[in-house]
Amino acid sequence: MEAVKAELAKLQKILGTLEQENKQLLNDKAELVRQKSVLEEKLNAALDGTGLCLWEQHIPSGNLTMFNMEWGSLLGYTIDELAAHIDSWKGNLHPEDRDWVIQNFEDHINGKTDSYQVTHRMLHKDGSVSWVSDRGRVIEFDENGQPLRIMGTHIDITQEKRYELGLAELAHKDPLTGLLNRKAIMEAFEQPKRRASAGAMLFIDLDDFKAHNDHYGHKFGDSVLIAITNKLTSYLKETADTARLGGDEFVILYPSTDKTILAKLAKALLHLFAEPLEVEGRHVNVSLSIGIAICQADESFDSVCEHADTAMYQVKRQGKNCFQFFP
Repeated sequence: MEAVKAELAKLQKILGTLEQENKQLLNDKAELVRQKSVLEEKLNAALDGTGLCLWEQHIPSGNLTMFNMEWGSLLGYTIDELAAHIDSWKGNLHPEDRDWVIQNFEDHINGKTDSYQVTHRMLHKDGSVSWVSDRGRVIEFDENGQPLRIMGTHIDITQEKRYELGLAELAHKDPLTGLLNRKAIMEAFEQPKRRASAGAMLFIDLDDFKAHNDHYGHKFGDSVLIAITNKLTSYLKETADTARLGGDEFVILYPSTDKTILAKLAKALLHLFAEPLEVEGRHVNVSLSIGIAICQADESFDSVCEHADTAMYQVKRQGKNCFQFFP
């Protein structure tokens, strides 16, 4: 009997120890859960501060997981509207980027590249375009060496890209009219495709434009330039490259050397301004002096521009509001 009591006492002691150890394990587990939660909060705060999204894809199923934001939120969707799946991602890639982005992704999955890293466009729910920087790497393989999971980051760089594109546009556009500037029209002239096909340059100078500035002021003069630009671009549409070189000087690169066609174009441009323009409640008479030079093979922009300018000044000397070919 005493032996049984002794054994029971040992068992109770062991059970007590196990209970204490179990309690300690539960406490340790709770502490680990708390620490994990704190780390996730810190990670999410850090990621949110950069706009960076952490993602993981289970490759065999194509299922996607976002760790610090809801799937689809970058494109304005809820989880109910857009399934968290690789096919949904592919379906929202910009059509012009879709093929090469998917090819880059699959090249990495198939072991052809060390990582997946691209900058591309996606279609937002509201129809706008979002720019993203996307990168990832396979982090787990199955027992047969096949890729199992890929993890990466996805960051919305739309604002940065718009700023970058805006700077590029400013560098190539006349700030008043939105037409190409001298640098941009020179680049258009030098493009191999254009150099390979003959064309002509029309150099346009407004007649007596200084009088409008002197009489009504430069602000009104700017409005006149904008109105003239709108008429020119509305008529030419995509048939030619049009630039403002500065002041009241415009240049048109037209893809033809046929003098009959070029003369018809010049006459049409003169006819556009046969009636007074209505600008800020005033009626303004506008006329153009147009010089036309055929672009010769291997001729520089400055040379063609000088020839067209010479022809334009010949028009000025002969009474304005007309066109002339060089030579």
